[in-house]
Amino acid sequence: MTGGPDAVLVMGEALIDLVPGPDDPGTHRAQPGGAPANVAAGLARLGTPSWFAGALGGDGFARLIEERLVLAGTELGLCARSELPTALAVADPGPDGTGYHFHLQDTATFRLPERVSDVGRFGAVYAGGLAAVVPPAADAVAATARAGAEHSVLVVDPNVREDRTLDGSAAHRLRELCARAHVLKVSDEDVTALWPGTAPDETCARLAGENRLVVLTRGAAGSTAFTRDGARTSVPAVRVDVVNTIGAGDAFMAAVLSWLADAGAFRDGGAARLPGGRAAEMLAFASQVAASVVAQSGTEPSRPRPGGRTPLSAPRPATGTAARGARPARTADCAPPAPPSPGAPDSGVR
Repeated sequence: MTGGPDAVLVMGEALIDLVPGPDDPGTHRAQPGGAPANVAAGLARLGTPSWFAGALGGDGFARLIEERLVLAGTELGLCARSELPTALAVADPGPDGTGYHFHLQDTATFRLPERVSDVGRFGAVYAGGLAAVVPPAADAVAATARAGAEHSVLVVDPNVREDRTLDGSAAHRLRELCARAHVLKVSDEDVTALWPGTAPDETCARLAGENRLVVLTRGAAGSTAFTRDGARTSVPAVRVDVVNTIGAGDAFMAAVLSWLADAGAFRDGGAARLPGGRAAEMLAFASQVAASVVAQSGTEPSRPRPGGRTPLSAPRPATGTAARGARPARTADCAPPAPPSPGAPDSGVR
């Protein structure tokens, strides 16, 4: 069992999104999802070693999820197994994004163990999504995150949405998780839900001042990075013809992590000290990767071409840990997005 200084342990859920068919909204197709699983698969497709520490059930949906993760190149050696069914999220796409209706109880998805003893082998530990607040997974996520903050770089995406009701306990758990993070990715919706009454920029600046890198996404308004020295760096959203918004935020998160890994920023607190120019490169890369998801019907991201915004299709990885040691060429120096074509909508990320 290995990890590495540039490898990421991803803690959380893998479930099935039931998405309305493009030709018949009355029918739904099964699509592997779950924010942490999307991040794990996205990392592997972008060339960053990822280990998914979730739980898979014993039904056909679980086999579909496993196939997706394995084909992406994600390691499953820390993934728990159960004969229980897989959790479902029924997607309800709309003009302002996608809402969900969840079927979570008595599923394998949230029967995941803590991974406290494993975090030290990884450059970063990602935590977030539903598993951070849904029992019994929430306690395992919290314990692993505490250890990750002590022995690694803890990366958190609370992934709050208006359709996901937060009671007092859940909101407290997420704020506590965010407070431990070294790298925090939040949407404007996340900030409004967790820290009401304060402008998102003010909240993010305060959180960054506590010695962390904070990345704020604003949909069509683009994204901003806040660093501990008070600097703010913003990048506009890439403009593409929007086909799908499911998984765009997770692709953005995976791209941020992949960029930081390539930049060596998991070592010695480098993420929190990221200078403004480098932060702009990171955001531009993440925005282009997210656009590669928005412009297609699936959720699998692609690396952008260096200097441009046209995505490169990631090759199917070879199986085995050794084969995944070879990583694609870095794109940390990719330029900001090219000017949009007239009338193309923003691929904004939340």
